[in-house]
Amino acid sequence: MLKINSFFFVCILFFLCSHPILAQVKNDTIGLSELIVKSLPIQSSIQNSASSVSIITEKEIKQADGVILTPILNKIPGVYMQQGSLNTNKITIRGIGSRSQYSTTRIKAYFEEIPLTSAEGETTLEDIDLEAIGSIEIIKGPNSTSFGAGLGGVINVLATKTPNENAFVKTGTTLGSFELLKQTITAGYSDEKSNLYANYNLLQNEGYRSNSNYDRQSFNLFGKYQISKNGTLSLFAIGTKLKAYIPSSINETDYNTTPEIAAPTWEAAQGYESYDKALIGLGYQHLFSKNWALNTSVFSATKNGYEARPFDILEDKSSALGFRTKVNHTTSLFSFPTTFSMGIEYMSENYDYALYKNLYKSQPGQGSIQGDQFSAIDQKRSNSNVFVQMNMQLLKKLYLESGLSYNTTNYELNDVFNANITEEKSYTFGTIWSPRLGLSYQLSKGKNIFASISKGFSTPTVAETLTPEGQINTNLKPEIGINYELGFKGNFLNSKLYTELVFYKMFVENLLVARRIAEDQYMGINAGESSHQGIEFLVNYKWNPNTYLQMQPYCSGTINNFMFTEFVDKSNDFSGNELPAVPNVQWNSGFDLSTNFGLNFNANYGFFGKMPMNDPNSKYTKSYQLLDAKVAYTFTFLKKLKTEINTGMQNILNEKYSSSILPNAVAFGTALPRYYYPGNPRNFYGGITFTYLLK
Repeated sequence: MLKINSFFFVCILFFLCSHPILAQVKNDTIGLSELIVKSLPIQSSIQNSASSVSIITEKEIKQADGVILTPILNKIPGVYMQQGSLNTNKITIRGIGSRSQYSTTRIKAYFEEIPLTSAEGETTLEDIDLEAIGSIEIIKGPNSTSFGAGLGGVINVLATKTPNENAFVKTGTTLGSFELLKQTITAGYSDEKSNLYANYNLLQNEGYRSNSNYDRQSFNLFGKYQISKNGTLSLFAIGTKLKAYIPSSINETDYNTTPEIAAPTWEAAQGYESYDKALIGLGYQHLFSKNWALNTSVFSATKNGYEARPFDILEDKSSALGFRTKVNHTTSLFSFPTTFSMGIEYMSENYDYALYKNLYKSQPGQGSIQGDQFSAIDQKRSNSNVFVQMNMQLLKKLYLESGLSYNTTNYELNDVFNANITEEKSYTFGTIWSPRLGLSYQLSKGKNIFASISKGFSTPTVAETLTPEGQINTNLKPEIGINYELGFKGNFLNSKLYTELVFYKMFVENLLVARRIAEDQYMGINAGESSHQGIEFLVNYKWNPNTYLQMQPYCSGTINNFMFTEFVDKSNDFSGNELPAVPNVQWNSGFDLSTNFGLNFNANYGFFGKMPMNDPNSKYTKSYQLLDAKVAYTFTFLKKLKTEINTGMQNILNEKYSSSILPNAVAFGTALPRYYYPGNPRNFYGGITFTYLLK
């Protein structure tokens, strides 16, 4: 409490010594539909794209607490992020990936076109500090053939860049509930040929629940330099050092009575995960002529991890190398203006892990104690994606998008612990073709309808491919999905009002499900088929009553019906049941208010419907609502020192809810199944940043 009181005393002192920025409010005049989707192989505006694409701007990212993406992603129709803790998160898009236990799967993610998704298929976005994110582009469903295995969709993260002809140094501090502390140091420089942005941050939080201390340091670097008239070199690097304790899920009785506790076994073992990670990418862009362009990049990723769990202790290492190259060509085909994009992406990853006994029960109160090793596995996995995309203007108002990709995945497994086993097991999922076809028609200026059909796939993770005996299940097949989509994008009232309405239906066969066979062990099976259908809508309005004020109200929502059309697991027939772990209704509404004297205020209300917690649909969560708000005041101090003070409140209504659930949790012995990750109660934060402008 003393820290927070001192912090706000400093804020008041600077406020008294400063003066506000008095000028016309900087209106956001760029319409949402005019934003360019930069991550597509062939760039186009949201308006003309024949797919459902959402763009989260830097301004929208800064409207949150600056800690995690959860409240930001959950504003997007069709996207649902569950947050068990700061280091236990799961993102689903249109229900895909909902049955994953602890992590994000079936969704691809990229940072400046460099894969964030491992070769195994898992995605971790929470390692990237929000200060380093300039914008996020989300392509929902298998609507982009150029990104390989991502049945749910693709999340493209673009780096923060220094504004043109600018140089600055910035430092910021945020304090909040549960001993939240975030400190950042940022520097940027830009001139005619170069752009550099570097950021270091420290994030610490004791957490609402026991055994949930979080400590992360990260460094982010982005640079771009024009080495010739037509050639540009880019570099980025992300380094992360993390130690985060794990409270895990709890049963219903504890959730209702003492939600702040950790799972007893994880508390006794003082379970945690720690790792050092690095991702480095080098890119080159060259414009050969007005009709030919090249974009190529190479990347490397490493991880060295340690995880102490009640049932064992895991030591793991991974290293990955890869490249991504595409060539764009603009021409006239059969007299129709046409752009082609042809490219290839390849990634190879080595993953080694060793398991040790956890002897925490032998010395109570000491936490995890590493015992004898009982397993060690070396894995190699590679995947490649060759793609071609064509955009053609058939008529003045009619646009055609088409694409085709060729995908292969291979992996090898070697048991290095068991000296009696010398055979290296290898497997491939064969060749998978993913076509796509889309049409966009302009009804009138600023109003488009679109339709598309696409095929996507997701391959099993290594853990899903293993049997209880450690053998590769060669009968396992990748999930295949066919997606149909119809939508409308329209501007009204002189482009002040923007609306989107999308209908979609996707059929998934060879459905991959995790059958739990022990407290710490799962087995992947192909259990049947599922149907994903829904309606997504978005309404944004920009209101400028005068030159000193801008108000931007919005609302968005999702109504869906995700179900097993055919699902038989042993003697259980779950056909016709709803998919677990995804709400049937999601609604968001809010506004952002900007003024000419530096004051900004935003608020968001989110409603999340009930969702089944298991395949039999015998247990459901309750619906819940979240109300968040933030106010920020920006002013100048000593002419070149730009200062911002902000404060915010999350879960203002103090709603009791489960921020994440463990689908299909089962009971072992006399213990109750542990479905629930309790969400944070009402909590506060406040921050101050100083930006010194060097030019």
